[in-house]
Amino acid sequence: MKKVTVEELLAKAQQPSLDAPRLHKFYKGKVGVSLKCRVRDFNDFAIWYTPGVAAVCKEIHADKNLAYEYTNKWNNVAVISDGTRVLGLGDIGPEAGMPVMEGKGLLYKYLGGVDAFPICLAEKDADKIIEICKALQPCFGGFNMEDISQPKCFKILDTLREECEIPVWHDDQQGTACVTVAGLVNALKLVKKDIREVKCAVVGSGASGIAIARLMMLAGVTPEHMLLVDSKGILSRDRADRETLQTKFKEKWEMCLKTNPKNKQGQIPDAIKGSDVLICVSTPGPGTIKPEWVASMAKDSIVFSEANPIPEIWPWEAKEAGARIVATGRSDFPNQVNNSLGFPGIFRGALDVRAKTITDEMCIAAAMELAKVAEDKGIHEEYIIPNMDEWEVFPREAVAVGTKAIEQGVARFDFPADVRFKMAEETIKKARTEVQWMMKEGFIDDPDK
Repeated sequence: MKKVTVEELLAKAQQPSLDAPRLHKFYKGKVGVSLKCRVRDFNDFAIWYTPGVAAVCKEIHADKNLAYEYTNKWNNVAVISDGTRVLGLGDIGPEAGMPVMEGKGLLYKYLGGVDAFPICLAEKDADKIIEICKALQPCFGGFNMEDISQPKCFKILDTLREECEIPVWHDDQQGTACVTVAGLVNALKLVKKDIREVKCAVVGSGASGIAIARLMMLAGVTPEHMLLVDSKGILSRDRADRETLQTKFKEKWEMCLKTNPKNKQGQIPDAIKGSDVLICVSTPGPGTIKPEWVASMAKDSIVFSEANPIPEIWPWEAKEAGARIVATGRSDFPNQVNNSLGFPGIFRGALDVRAKTITDEMCIAAAMELAKVAEDKGIHEEYIIPNMDEWEVFPREAVAVGTKAIEQGVARFDFPADVRFKMAEETIKKARTEVQWMMKEGFIDDPDK
């Protein structure tokens, strides 16, 4: 077999960025609105609109929960962003964030059968964003917060989770954490290391890094065995900027109190040295993480380099430096640790039982089911987590999430797991089949014809 060169690997990695502008311009957006009801002739408008619809309005007015029965609220999710932290691009604004939010809607529909629509806000104030979201609740069965800068993203999520009647999810926090934990669980099985004993370094202490650290702890990682790093160095109770951390970045300060009991000081290489696990959710590379730093890790080390669009270190560089298992956030390399494996199935499960929230325990349930799907197929060093094209992942994940919601008393519906699996399976299959049919029949054009 011909050995693939670094130049060929780089060319493959860069190709999606070359294709994207042309195809986005061709389609002029990735999501739209399609009808669900039949229109036999124009007389049907009297049912779907006035005068017939007034009867439905009056019933919902008497009991607002009937909106779940008579409208698409049960399956509607708003993908909400202010454009202040888009991918690795920073504060590029709501308009420039739209392609990402539309992409999220595409993944929600195709992978989870969820109708998701972008809501990009020309508003950066956290309190005003909270107010806007609360006012939007009547239309949606859930909110997916996306690409909002920290620290305000923590306040927005925590407040909305507490005060909203529908599930609120920040994918940069919960989604990244869920899928990372799933991959880590299986990676540790392969290297035969106990999750309670491993030493972990988390490079990047923004929304994703903090959430990953929290969920790793819930999954069994010992907090005292963890070091987190931000742009100023290792998080520590003795850092020179401790007052700033305490007053402006309370989530980072929480990590200072829970991790690094020896108050170790230093930068990224100091945190990585001797660690079993390196989780990177930091500045896109290449070169953010140096091969020699990976070489300083413990034997059979695990490296998750999750930055997009370019990982902090190329996977082949990490492997050559001694890492045994490497994962990235990209679909064009093995072991894609990507949020798209989480949120479609998680929201499918939450929506199907009409959950009032998505708890941390529901996230853990999703992570463990993700890991189990891969384990059932046979995990190995280049397959620690399912691929997006293994569509059975999503109904299984949905059932696990719904079951945990029922157990925790946050579900409005309680019905058997096998019924919920069939519901999720049929909804997802219908969404996929519709897209394939539209492509076949020419309703979705082929840009290369």
